[in-house]
Amino acid sequence: MSILVTGGAGYIGSHTVVELIEKGYDPIIVDNLSNSKIEVLDRIATITGVKPKFYKVDVCNKDEMRKIFESESISAVIHFAGYKAVGESVAKPLMYYNNNLNSTISVLELMLEYHVDNFVFSSSATVYGDPKVLPITEESEVGGVTNPYGRTKYMIEEILKDVAKVNSNLNIAILRYFNPIGAHPSGLIGEDPNDIPNNLMPYITQVAIGKRERLGVFGSDYNTVDGTGVRDYIHVVDLARGHLAALDKLDTKCGLTIYNLGTGMGTSVLQMVNAFQTANKLKVPFVITDRRPGDIDACYADCSKANKELKWQACYSVEEACKDSWNFQSKNPNGYDY
Repeated sequence: MSILVTGGAGYIGSHTVVELIEKGYDPIIVDNLSNSKIEVLDRIATITGVKPKFYKVDVCNKDEMRKIFESESISAVIHFAGYKAVGESVAKPLMYYNNNLNSTISVLELMLEYHVDNFVFSSSATVYGDPKVLPITEESEVGGVTNPYGRTKYMIEEILKDVAKVNSNLNIAILRYFNPIGAHPSGLIGEDPNDIPNNLMPYITQVAIGKRERLGVFGSDYNTVDGTGVRDYIHVVDLARGHLAALDKLDTKCGLTIYNLGTGMGTSVLQMVNAFQTANKLKVPFVITDRRPGDIDACYADCSKANKELKWQACYSVEEACKDSWNFQSKNPNGYDY
């Protein structure tokens, strides 16, 4: 069964491709390599023994995408492709709206044209904004997002709901990710940001390996266990396996469904730093700095719906994710660049 994976050379996409191959699927990666590296394909082949089919195409280019739909027998689409840096989205909102919305619309139009019925969308917990109640369920209020990146995810979710209403043949799983961390246990694939990391874990690992002097912890006066922000950190392999569980669900002709993918537990920034130091017997220098605009106190998931309906749950601990993150960074001090 061929699964089209847009953005499949990226961090979460590449781990999902590995899981797909290991479960007997034939993933087809479409990626313009704007935030990923071609070396990932060889790494996937080393892990799985299979080099996935790859098209270097911008998903917004509908003409080029049509050629793929015409030449491949696609059973489902997992849509990762999109810009994802919160700060950049604030500075360049039109770029984010243009890319993230148009790429999704392009894929959906081609799916309808070529009668591909199953679609898994990479959404985000940012759609919940600043939650009024924790843990967050799928029925929690959405739409109060604080940046253009999050608004693109929310807007795409609304588009998907509208499309599903008038296309009863479509089966859509919206997966709201919490905070992915970790790497494949082999150390061959992991998170490799192009520039200064936007996320906590790659910043920690770059400090640990000496690429950066120290970690900046944004704020220490939040209403949390130690004053630093609390998030739900999920191992990327657990997250990848959630996509396979979603594919299984879509085969039951379920219409549109929404699932939180997280661990159900909150971890503060300082708790994460301590977990990394303990797991890897390393020191991570840090300094407390001012809060970032838009950051919230705490955000963690209720994943009982995914546990029940997808028969999925996160298995890796934060400490295991810390070990795997460091394993990738230490084996690849310059990421995928030798």
